[in-house]
Amino acid sequence: MSSLSQPEADRISQLEGLVESLLQSEGLELIDLEFRKEGRGWVLRVFMDKPGGVTLDDCAEISRQLGDQFEVEDLIPHAYTLEVSSPGLDRPLKKEKDFLRSIGKKVQFSTKVPLEKQSFFKGILLDYQVSGSLRLAENKKTWEVPVEIITKARLVYED
Repeated sequence: MSSLSQPEADRISQLEGLVESLLQSEGLELIDLEFRKEGRGWVLRVFMDKPGGVTLDDCAEISRQLGDQFEVEDLIPHAYTLEVSSPGLDRPLKKEKDFLRSIGKKVQFSTKVPLEKQSFFKGILLDYQVSGSLRLAENKKTWEVPVEIITKARLVYED
């Protein structure tokens, strides 16, 4: 998101606040929000979750409520498509609670700075320190990785 202009960054921040507030009032958690130009139009994607998982009815209801609220707030000055869904089995890991919830599970991530000439990692998340690092077991090696150098992380789904 660093390539966004300040007005765009402010708009995304406002959207996130509004979405998070609505989801919390409905017992749901905001996992991720994307707002970007794709093809000829803009797409706003909201990924949400709750214990036991999100249903199609949850998605339809939240989509309706968000659409109404966005219209009232007039935060998006142009046409856009709203997509509301669960994060899926290979959910992104962005917040501290995402990493903490994923301890003991298989994850993968890339780093902006290589560690020992490696910038892609896949293994079992052993630990997450509030100080900002995580430990990962990959094959027979354990990595200590500062969270601030991780560019993209997600759970890895396995049957």
